[in-house]
Amino acid sequence: MERNFYYIGIAFFGMINGIFNQTALLFALIHVQIVAPALLFGSTALTLMFSSLMVSTATVILAGIPAALYERFVGAKDDSTPVSLWIWLAGTALLTLPAIGNFIEFGL
Repeated sequence: MERNFYYIGIAFFGMINGIFNQTALLFALIHVQIVAPALLFGSTALTLMFSSLMVSTATVILAGIPAALYERFVGAKDDSTPVSLWIWLAGTALLTLPAIGNFIEFGL
């Protein structure tokens, strides 16, 4: 499988988790409103979009940790191996499980 398909899948699962995971989104929204209200001009819509972006980014980063540990253990020197990309994709899929129900209900 070509590497781009792995990256598309990882980004897709991160996007789904960032948009449809209500618990993580609420957590991020509350903290962004407290920490940076003037940064986003006090706009609730901008704050919600920024919170969604934060959850998506956190999903991709957290899912990449096991893949990075695998690469370190194996001793991969160059780009990511297909196994580490599968680990990364599976990690994002597992982190997205709480949001899948909302995604299926609303759809895209």
